[in-house]
Amino acid sequence: MVFETLDHTGHEQIVFCHNKDAGLKAIIAIHSTVLGPALGGTRMWNYATEEEALNDVLRLSRGMTYKNAVAGLNLGGGKAVIIGDASQDKSEALFRAFGQFVESLNGRYITAEDVGIDVNDMEYVYRETEYVTGVHQVHGGSGDPSPFTAYGTLQGLMATLNKKHGDEEVGKYSYAVQGLGHVGMEFVKLLKERGAKIFVTDINQKLVDRAVNEFGAEAVGLDEIYDVPADVYSPCALGGTVNENTLDRLKAKIICGAANNQLANNAIGDEVTKRGILYAPDYAVNAGGVMNVALELDGYNRERAMRMMRTIYHNLGRIYEIAERDGIPTYQAADRMAEERIEKIGKLKLSMGRGTPRFQGRIRGN
Repeated sequence: MVFETLDHTGHEQIVFCHNKDAGLKAIIAIHSTVLGPALGGTRMWNYATEEEALNDVLRLSRGMTYKNAVAGLNLGGGKAVIIGDASQDKSEALFRAFGQFVESLNGRYITAEDVGIDVNDMEYVYRETEYVTGVHQVHGGSGDPSPFTAYGTLQGLMATLNKKHGDEEVGKYSYAVQGLGHVGMEFVKLLKERGAKIFVTDINQKLVDRAVNEFGAEAVGLDEIYDVPADVYSPCALGGTVNENTLDRLKAKIICGAANNQLANNAIGDEVTKRGILYAPDYAVNAGGVMNVALELDGYNRERAMRMMRTIYHNLGRIYEIAERDGIPTYQAADRMAEERIEKIGKLKLSMGRGTPRFQGRIRGN
């Protein structure tokens, strides 16, 4: 079953991580190392089944290959999931045990934080392996990548507004923001600074209250977010929210947000295009965080990071050009852009006789 799945998805390696004493059950998926070591975050989620966890990590790691390729990084794609409740199952032992598994891959996989994980958790992982990005600034890291992901999302939004409406005036339009986690809240803050009308929803009422009180957002119910009269639907929570049950309800003519895997399937992506809705491919839009942590591999510089975020604007423009050139939906255009780069660089490496570069890591103290 697993090997049949790998034949279909093209993954290079799957690592099942188990440490009974630490309570660790995790899966690391390396999709591709053609462009470089596989970089992708670790997600902690209370999956209903182990099969659900495997499907998620396979899907997310493949997405990282495409995200890193479109972002122009010399990195492949990987991802990890830890099965557990992030609100009560975290411990030093759990994350250090996970760090030992990352270390055992000898640089083929470089991890970072994702849903359910924060910089403090990464500190424990870092005690066992140098193959970690997004660590605290005292270690030469950049800390929480969320503000950079949100800023990159804003760049993608501006490019998409320009494509759809011929301007980049964020404040002229209204937004339905679904999800107010680290990235979603930062994105709401950026929208508010530009004078936008914002509708928000989240499963955490405290976060909704904060968005209302601090940023003047209008709160709506979890299911009502699809019905609000917004110009832009911005999914910033989990994936698959643009689906057979929600598409008919959307009033927005643009879909642009920070969530991964926003389209439930390719058929939905085709239908989005048919309806004249401009979809900003998620992994191109939300690449700011991975761009930021990738700079740690060469020595972090915040000014350079902010300049790199702005390339997301141009990447989206290129995707829209490919979509028009080839007469395909934007989600296919993003894939084509990624695949063309992977193929070209892969051939170049073969011709030069070069293998996958390894992350040299930082020098740690005791």
